[in-house]
Amino acid sequence: MSTITVKDGTTIFYKDWGSGPVVTFSHGWPLCSDAWDSQMLFLAQNGFRVVAHDRRGHGRSSQAGDRVKLGRGTT
Repeated sequence: MSTITVKDGTTIFYKDWGSGPVVTFSHGWPLCSDAWDSQMLFLAQNGFRVVAHDRRGHGRSSQAGDRVKLGRGTT
């Protein structure tokens, strides 16, 4: 499982498939990165690197410790 831990301690899950030009996917509420699997698979098989993450508190990412940090500019 691919994750990064950001400076406030929240663990963010992400998928990184394929190689080539990068296409980034970001889901809306209440989904997770799995919502993009079909599109990601197609693009990864056709010469693109695709990256999707689970936003804080969604899917396999952890909850933000401070609810205020869920505002604009955060994942």
